[in-house]
Amino acid sequence: MFKTRYLNLFLILCLPLATAALAQQKPKLKDFGSSVKKLKWDPERNQTSADTDRQSRPASADDDVIRIDTTLVASDLLVLDRQGHAVKGLVATDFIITEDGKPEPVGHFLLGSNTSVPRSIVLIIDYSGSQFPYIQNSVDAAKVLIDKLGPHDSMALITDDIEMLSDFTTNKTELKKKLDILIERNRGKKGFMGFGKTNIRYGLSAQYSALMATLNEMFDHEDQRPIIVFQTDGDEAKYLRNSIITPHVPAGIPPEWSAAVQANIEAELKLQRDGMTEFSLEDVYRTVEKSRATIYTVIPGTKFVGLSPEQQIDAMRQVDERAMKESLSNVSKEVREAFKARSAVQKAGTLTPVLRYRAEEIAKLQSALMEVSNLSGGWTEFLETPTQAQSIYSRIFADINERYIVGYYPKNKIGDGQRHKFNIEVKNHPEYTILGRKFYYTH
Repeated sequence: MFKTRYLNLFLILCLPLATAALAQQKPKLKDFGSSVKKLKWDPERNQTSADTDRQSRPASADDDVIRIDTTLVASDLLVLDRQGHAVKGLVATDFIITEDGKPEPVGHFLLGSNTSVPRSIVLIIDYSGSQFPYIQNSVDAAKVLIDKLGPHDSMALITDDIEMLSDFTTNKTELKKKLDILIERNRGKKGFMGFGKTNIRYGLSAQYSALMATLNEMFDHEDQRPIIVFQTDGDEAKYLRNSIITPHVPAGIPPEWSAAVQANIEAELKLQRDGMTEFSLEDVYRTVEKSRATIYTVIPGTKFVGLSPEQQIDAMRQVDERAMKESLSNVSKEVREAFKARSAVQKAGTLTPVLRYRAEEIAKLQSALMEVSNLSGGWTEFLETPTQAQSIYSRIFADINERYIVGYYPKNKIGDGQRHKFNIEVKNHPEYTILGRKFYYTH
């Protein structure tokens, strides 16, 4: 599919002591995506200029807004037992914090279910052509998430067009109406007597660009719990600098197919060159690390990560069969017969080396998305069938409520711009797994 590209204080995991009322005074953001357009790839540094051009949501003009400079380092933590169940009922004295091997006293503790702590949630939703089978269920599931928002929570909606469907708002009805726009775009409108007709429209698959813009522009230091739900297959990773995907002719292609496959690879390489972004995947990871947001990644489609090569090939065949069935069910009988007659084209796409090549590519894209969540202290779930959407979104909200917000005031307050690592454990429970950020940056 053709791609279109758009290209001071202690920056830490802080938890300002803002009130719920102040959280609702967040100024509206203008020109969303402007930070991505200003990025410029630096070949000498082998990274983007994002570190020096980092933007943030403008400060409120309201004179009553209180800002407290703080060096509080805080992390949203999910504590899991050996069975993977959330551990409840912990208190501040249950946690042990160390930095550079030295103990740090717990200076802040809150329960994730505390409704007096405002949550700023951004849903980044991919509605590109590959997501068509999932969009209706995803929108319905997102509406369930909206219904569960607390009285002080606000939510914003971002698309893979690097478009803000909705800025932060507590208006649940308005959020649902904005989500319905994606359904209308995917289906189009026939109109009446030639009026009101709209063509089918899909997203531009600029998911990482949308994530970069969200991290750089959507949150400020008054956001007490910034959260991102990132739903996408992540195929923009192909077009990031230092791409993890290098189009090439798969080994084992029969000689009679090598010319056709080579032509397809050349076309892929040209698309990649023409659509290259001004940042790399490593730039994305750095931006995620420097943000305070917890990211929950939802990947629509079959899970290829962790499968053996043989399982990946079988899964790829099943994906193709489903896609073929869905595509042909929406076209005329003539088109269907014409497509089936192109047996040579079908055979080329189902050659075992090609299936292996495509499956390995998808696994790389999925692994990259999973790392985004891992770095933020969140987790990844696979939306393998559309009907799973509601349970996944419900689990995300449950996770938010089951977390502990644990913080401390580090002794090292030198603004060296470096990454500082800390560790958090639960006293007398080494078997517990803790998900959450375990590092901060100073500026």
